[in-house]
Amino acid sequence: MEMVRRLASERPVVIFSKSSCCICHAIMTLFCGFGVNPTVNEIDEIPRGREMEHALLRLGCSPTVPAVFIGGELVGGSNQVMSLHLNQSLIPMLKRAGALWL
Repeated sequence: MEMVRRLASERPVVIFSKSSCCICHAIMTLFCGFGVNPTVNEIDEIPRGREMEHALLRLGCSPTVPAVFIGGELVGGSNQVMSLHLNQSLIPMLKRAGALWL
């Protein structure tokens, strides 16, 4: 779990994803559309990805991907991200984390 926390705190926006997950792709596209450059960890393509997936489960991510961290804090999956976006809380959160400057 420490590896996931460390990776999540290294950049303003970190997404744990799987390369075959269309919902993960949609979430990444949403962030890129805002001008955010998220760090994406494709857990099905990296060493120790299975260990990361188990750590995400222990952190409460179910399903495990996409798992979005903003400012080092777990935001959650696609439902949580879309809820923040729809209630206009996502952009201010990204600005506070230093992921957006406008």
